[in-house]
Amino acid sequence: MALVVSAWPALASGAGEEEDVDVLVARAVSLHQQGDVLGAIDAYLAILERAPERADVRSNLGAAYVRLGRHDEAIEQYRLALAGESPDPAIRFNLGLALFKAARLPEAAEELARVVEKQPDNKSALLLLAECHLRQGHSAKVVELLSPFEDAWGEDRAYGYLLGSALLQQDDLERGKVLIDRVLSEGDSAQTRLLMGEAHLRAGDPLAARDELRRAAELDPNLLTVHSLLGQALQHMGDAQGAEAAYRRELEINPNDFDATLQMGNLRRDEGRYDEALAYLTRASRLRGGDLTVLYAMGSLHVSTGDFQKACEALEPLVSQAPDFQQAHVLLAMAYFRLGRTEEAERERAIARRLTTERQKSDDAALKTAPPGTTDGGAPPDEGRRQEQRD
Repeated sequence: MALVVSAWPALASGAGEEEDVDVLVARAVSLHQQGDVLGAIDAYLAILERAPERADVRSNLGAAYVRLGRHDEAIEQYRLALAGESPDPAIRFNLGLALFKAARLPEAAEELARVVEKQPDNKSALLLLAECHLRQGHSAKVVELLSPFEDAWGEDRAYGYLLGSALLQQDDLERGKVLIDRVLSEGDSAQTRLLMGEAHLRAGDPLAARDELRRAAELDPNLLTVHSLLGQALQHMGDAQGAEAAYRRELEINPNDFDATLQMGNLRRDEGRYDEALAYLTRASRLRGGDLTVLYAMGSLHVSTGDFQKACEALEPLVSQAPDFQQAHVLLAMAYFRLGRTEEAERERAIARRLTTERQKSDDAALKTAPPGTTDGGAPPDEGRRQEQRD
């Protein structure tokens, strides 16, 4: 966060007093630049007692608070600095960055979107906004936001990582591979390994994903999301103990990681540790309100504990938003039956049976049209080839 140094008009009480304030500002900025952050904070606060309208001083005070990890205080100062008639986009960007560091991602995205609206080519704001969207699971927004800059920024590592990750989440593997190859061309790195691990995970190859993600964690043990993705790979391989260790490590680094929080809740539910599961899933709901995976996990948990009314409260909006989610209809039918709501239960059972039949017909059609020798009774057609390549 850059320090703001600007010329301000004289105060109403006279130019002499303004000169004194400017001297104090220069001294405070010097302390800040020399690393005496606490001394700079004291100096900025003293200035604001005399000149509370100085947005540049409030912005610098916010930057000092961020440096100490005091994000809430920084956010307050940035908001006060922006309260004037002509808010500075640079200060708004710093507010967005402080909100991002405080894991207040929806608010960060809102402020950064306002910066981008005023400065459509502000690369730093665009990339940070894209990361906000990506961490919230809004990959389609990342693709929409960054795609227009592919020709200009396609060689940029951070850009390639963000857009490549979003494309993978959208299952656009062909286009994503172009960006992945560009990132790989710059040599081995934790982010490159992370990107490859995520690609393998989405392609249904948890073993290859595990190897890439372990290497990423070796290169940068504090890289965000690497342990969360590793946990998912291990969970797919049936290693619940290893997955839990990975999720715990992710939450030590970033307590606001959604996937690690959600999966810890699922693991605790499967172990019958329902109170702990509820705590994790409640936090996941706060991190990403209305998320369908959280609603399903909550519904499943409440069915397991016999709280069928709460199960309905989670599952009803889920099937409304995702009407083809067959297993959600199964759970909801069970909850309705236990509550004596037989007509609604029969309706949900009928929907579940229909979806099962449709899926079976779709699978049968896919088998009939597949080239000879490409299926092996249910494993992904290229699983054997991937294994040979790894060996």
